[in-house]
Amino acid sequence: MRPQILFPLFAEVTTLKGVGAKVAPQIGKVAGPLVRDLLFLAPTGLVHRRATTADQAMEGEVAILDVVIDRHIRPHKIGAPWKVRASDPTGFVHLIWFRGGPHLERLVPSGERRVVSGKVEIFNNEIQILHPDVVKAEAAGAIPLAETIYPSTEGLARRIVRRLALEALKTAPDLPEWQDPAWIERKRWPGWRAALETLHNPQTEADLSPDAPPRLRLAYDELLAHQLALARRRQSRQTVGAPVITPGPASEQVLAALPFELTRAQKQAVVEIRADLASGEQMGRLLQGDVGSGKTAVAAIAMADAAASGRQSALMAPTEILARQHHQRLAPMLESAGVRAVLLTGRDTAAERRPKLAALASGDAQVAIGTHALFQDAVAFHDLALAVIDEQHRFGVNERQRLQAKGKAGVHLLTMSATPIPRTLELTQYGDLDVSRLREKPPGRTPVTTAVLPLARIDEVANRLKAAVAEGAQAYWICPLVAESEAMDLAAAEARAVELRAHLGLNVGLAHGQMNGADRESVMTAFSEGHVPVLVATTVVEVGVDVPNATIMVIEHADRFGLAQLHQLRGRVGRGSKQSACILLYGDLGDVARERLDVLRRSEDGFEIAEEDFRLRGGGDPLGLKQSGFPAYRFADPMRHRELILAASDDARLILNRDPELTGERGRAVQVLEALFDWRADRPAAD
Repeated sequence: MRPQILFPLFAEVTTLKGVGAKVAPQIGKVAGPLVRDLLFLAPTGLVHRRATTADQAMEGEVAILDVVIDRHIRPHKIGAPWKVRASDPTGFVHLIWFRGGPHLERLVPSGERRVVSGKVEIFNNEIQILHPDVVKAEAAGAIPLAETIYPSTEGLARRIVRRLALEALKTAPDLPEWQDPAWIERKRWPGWRAALETLHNPQTEADLSPDAPPRLRLAYDELLAHQLALARRRQSRQTVGAPVITPGPASEQVLAALPFELTRAQKQAVVEIRADLASGEQMGRLLQGDVGSGKTAVAAIAMADAAASGRQSALMAPTEILARQHHQRLAPMLESAGVRAVLLTGRDTAAERRPKLAALASGDAQVAIGTHALFQDAVAFHDLALAVIDEQHRFGVNERQRLQAKGKAGVHLLTMSATPIPRTLELTQYGDLDVSRLREKPPGRTPVTTAVLPLARIDEVANRLKAAVAEGAQAYWICPLVAESEAMDLAAAEARAVELRAHLGLNVGLAHGQMNGADRESVMTAFSEGHVPVLVATTVVEVGVDVPNATIMVIEHADRFGLAQLHQLRGRVGRGSKQSACILLYGDLGDVARERLDVLRRSEDGFEIAEEDFRLRGGGDPLGLKQSGFPAYRFADPMRHRELILAASDDARLILNRDPELTGERGRAVQVLEALFDWRADRPAAD
């Protein structure tokens, strides 16, 4: 229940003076529907004004001038500006409005004195100000020498947003301190209310810096609230009763059927997962491993454990081709241990689905492997106890929960990711999960030779490719765009496929995101089965295509790709025992792009690459996290504030360990913090 002290902040923005039914939706676009959203809208800049005279005004500065209005010059044709000639004792100033009208004669009447402010421009040797701010002389003090700039949208001026943000600030109450006093003192941070005052009334550009003490204070508040939410989610999972799953004969038979011995990292992950499954508490674990590190083998053992305990499991993959590959590899291994696995995809006919659904409902099939089709209403399990999500970032939270809901309470969750991420970002995205890391690759995998070449050598690369394909090799050729773009001189996948067909004299496949799903799957299946020697594609092959015979990866304009994405693409080759190569073709190579490609050339360690990617980016959208459920922070920057994230994670655990119910003095204050930063709360307090 939301604390009453926060009710003013969770009121609709229409409760603020000057916000009516027309303005509210525009504010919603810029900030959000609540007063709190305006309060947390950070300025983007600061305008400094200088009081001056007409003869001293400098082009480009924002000036304040005390003038007398001489006369109005009405536009002589449609589209022409409305000009007002004004002057002070030192010279003339022209005030310009492109949306003028008779109302301006009331705003700046001829013969009267006004104080105007705006950016100075020089036109035909005359000073002019476009769309100036205007006040009566006696109200000159209302024009601040320093004024914050806020985000805006069409029909909503920045100064209106500023006025409303300051109105929201007036509603902010003094709240109990939820931060540890010693921590606050050591960091020399202000209180919450004082930090907001500085946020909306900065005196210098330094006050707006993400590293200014008030901003750091607010960023840490936000991070702590998020880490508390993740810690509570983990805590609540521990209170849910879950099926007890232990190894059995089927588990040992699956282990014996593996074509390789588990690495030390895989063995450790199996130990960690088995401890979770046998604990009686619901497992929530992320299995994070580089491309080819053997995540699927670890998942197969967990599913065999579930079958050995008389339970069922489900493995959900984001694409049909990946689901089929999992089934082709796992089904024989599981069935050799007496565990039946069925494949469910959206393209199954009714006749194909019927016996599979019956086997899952009766318990005759212990493992279901499939796509989104697994959580459809028609799918019923006899006793689903373990849900395994491959390439988990391709699925939303609701989709994972819908699969878990197919079982009784406490279905265990094992998510898998082939994109290693730095520890800091791991805390923000997966802080509610336990993490197992696979940092080794199973024996038999060969290192991939990586070459970095200019695009000028593309013909040489094509000739080498032709020779390799003639000897039975298969290759990927990656292009960043599907069709030619006038804005960016990038090769198109469609055009490249045509050129390679002519050059190689062979069947060249084409796969991209704008194709019909069935057609794309068909082409990629033909490639995986060896019927197509070369596949030209966009990044749709980044995840989930496993073709051991593919030994060449060519990436055009590699300088345009992110480091983590390049690593994922390179991981499509080197999946067998044959020597493999990745050729990175670059166009314009800036310093950051050069360093990025150099990192890829010298390292195949996905965890090291992720850390380097984090360092090189220094901001923006790390690893495409905006598309994968990454929190939309208002004050915190995961790149800049990594140390604060680590501290907030430790602090959240400490708070809940000391006061699980948050009934102490700090605990009650922390409850206010949690409610304040609850971004699911998009309704007014009265609801």
